[in-house]
Amino acid sequence: MFEKLYRKRVLILFIFLTNVSYSQNIDEKVEKLLSQMTLTEKIGQMNQYNGFWNFTGPQPISGDSKKKYDQLKKGLVGSMLNVRGTENVKEVQRIAVEESRLGIPLLFGFDVIHGYKTQSPIPLAESASWDIKAIERSARLAALEASAAGLNWTFAPMVDISRDSRWGRVMEGAGEDPFLGSMIASARVRGFQGNDLSKSNTILACAKHFAGYGYVEAGRDYNTTEISLNTLHNVVLPPFKAAANSGVGTFMNSFNDLNGIPSTADKFLQRDILKGLWEFKGFVVSDWGSIREMMDHGFAPDRTEAGKLAILGGSDMDMESSIYIEELEGLVNSGKISIDYIDDAVRRILRAKYLLGLFDDPYRYIDSDREEKIIGSKEILEGALDIAKKSIVLLKNENNLLPLKKQGQKIALIGPLVADKNSPLGNWSIAADKGSAISVLEAMRKYKRNDLIYKQGVRLINKVPDGFHEQVSINNDDRGGIEEAVMAAKDAEIVIMVLGEYGYQSGEGRSRAKLNFPGLQQELLERIREVNKNIVLVVMSGRPLILNWADENIPAIVQAWHLGTQSGHAISEILYGDYNPSGKLTMSFPRSVGQMPLYYSRKSTGRPGADGEDQGSVFWSHYQDEKNTPLYPFGYGLSYTKFDYSQIKLSSSKMSSDETIYAEITVTNTGRVKGREVVQMYIHDRYASATRPIRELKGFQIIELDPDESITVTFEIDKSLLEFFSANNRWEAEPGDFDIYIGTNSDTDIKAGFVLND
Repeated sequence: MFEKLYRKRVLILFIFLTNVSYSQNIDEKVEKLLSQMTLTEKIGQMNQYNGFWNFTGPQPISGDSKKKYDQLKKGLVGSMLNVRGTENVKEVQRIAVEESRLGIPLLFGFDVIHGYKTQSPIPLAESASWDIKAIERSARLAALEASAAGLNWTFAPMVDISRDSRWGRVMEGAGEDPFLGSMIASARVRGFQGNDLSKSNTILACAKHFAGYGYVEAGRDYNTTEISLNTLHNVVLPPFKAAANSGVGTFMNSFNDLNGIPSTADKFLQRDILKGLWEFKGFVVSDWGSIREMMDHGFAPDRTEAGKLAILGGSDMDMESSIYIEELEGLVNSGKISIDYIDDAVRRILRAKYLLGLFDDPYRYIDSDREEKIIGSKEILEGALDIAKKSIVLLKNENNLLPLKKQGQKIALIGPLVADKNSPLGNWSIAADKGSAISVLEAMRKYKRNDLIYKQGVRLINKVPDGFHEQVSINNDDRGGIEEAVMAAKDAEIVIMVLGEYGYQSGEGRSRAKLNFPGLQQELLERIREVNKNIVLVVMSGRPLILNWADENIPAIVQAWHLGTQSGHAISEILYGDYNPSGKLTMSFPRSVGQMPLYYSRKSTGRPGADGEDQGSVFWSHYQDEKNTPLYPFGYGLSYTKFDYSQIKLSSSKMSSDETIYAEITVTNTGRVKGREVVQMYIHDRYASATRPIRELKGFQIIELDPDESITVTFEIDKSLLEFFSANNRWEAEPGDFDIYIGTNSDTDIKAGFVLND
């Protein structure tokens, strides 16, 4: 026993010393290269350009493209974005390493948000799986495809916490909760980067947007942000800290200003917290043009001052504004900034390139045979289908309308998204082929188990957008197909309606003031309901929508998000019961836009009241015309089976700061089919130096039970779970009374209590 323990300790020490030695070796190489670089070449490494010419065609001969091409040949570009495919990447890398003086290789960045060419579900959908291993695997498969296309850097994961579904970029994140968001941030970093960045099937990850972007006022993208230190530390920063602790290679700052300071120039965030307190060794890249945008913020009067403020604030690489390459050298030579800031930034960038192994082999990511073999492979497609099924949330299922019978049912498929092969891909599917998603219609027809009839009913959009930057034009006047759809519904036993948002109605720049079904979809739904009440509503969207009418009138509702390439297959397996839904919401679904921002971990306020209480008085925190509660709460999701929970058993009702107690609960599958359940634990700190939320997620476990099977789930509670950023401006667990809740969602009333002693 002692010998085995000794060998284990020796191995751990060997790995630690090897890593230290490896890191020191890289640091030595960085310093040696840095000493050979001119100031101009150093600043060039801080410069990132978007692709600016046809890479395999003739070289540019005039204009801005010619200027950038010449800079590339001189080693004055550190990174390129949106250059993809081994043929293109190879040519650009060749110019950088074979024609420049020092031959420093380029980083090739791309928005690999939820897959490269094969799309997995949008990140918000993946978070609804609560399956950390599956989410990590999804990022791993995305890295396999992206790296096979020559890429070595992704601008993901987005780890912004947001509680306002008007903000279109909620589709990119993990929802409203910092505990779950932190776990998902770490999982995606591990998936992208693997355990050895020098392997050619890994890519550098980027935690974004640092910080506060998810709290933009009115849910309007790029808007201003005002948040307290309490919220910043307790809600916004934890997923970023988790990403940093997991070794994320890069950070990206955000477009917004935070408490009056544009994040691009925020010393407090980037230098004091990230590079200081957290000792982050990677580098910070600006968001697209955000250095230039500080002039629009009214923070910098000109490009020179914008460059100065950005470098002093901690931004190491300039994405696409050309300010660093044009302004920094003059700022150093005039003494307005120290060259130490330049050297620090370049060290960080070069270190990332060494970690990726690019100095050993600049072409390590460029293998056309691997590109052809990996992209769209069976492994990638199977992985995308697996996470898609786990991401679907069953919101309602009256009278067990679902699952569908395997045969003998006459089913009408109605709605503008039934046959849509683009929307399921979701936003940030830049590399995916248009029309490459499996539609619900395709997948249902492949089952060949029932008599199917398809009617579009109404169009959602007037035409398919040609590019990422286009606005979606919604159909608000063409009702030509409604009557035909109504006739089909009359003759059907079951109607499956697929409604929601087009894929590019959520995402960057796609904020919405109204969260209803766009266009004529609600009208179509109500008309179909008049002739057939047996409706299964499948909702495709990139955010929570307001489903009040549907919840009151439709017996079965499935939240299917934008599930990616394998969308139709995943939805069909759920509808037919070949896969039992197990997803749980990671954003609260509102009853009204007026409730925004909406989240479960709210404060009680001094006049909490409750829906249904204090009706004789107006003086409590409520709306006159709407409930306080969400339509569907955080953590909510149904199954085709039923799970019963026992009461909580605590190993002790008291604990000290150096002790651990355990909470047990027994869960039983009382239904007829096997199912997965996400058992969730929430904790409430009753009294503290700063007011605390009414409950906060502090643990969860996924279990799978056969009918009549029971399992006892145990949660470990120690001081770390009770810590928060207190009124003393530090992380601490304050002694006092705590409540613990365990159940199937955040509204659980199964409760116990314990005391933390001094």
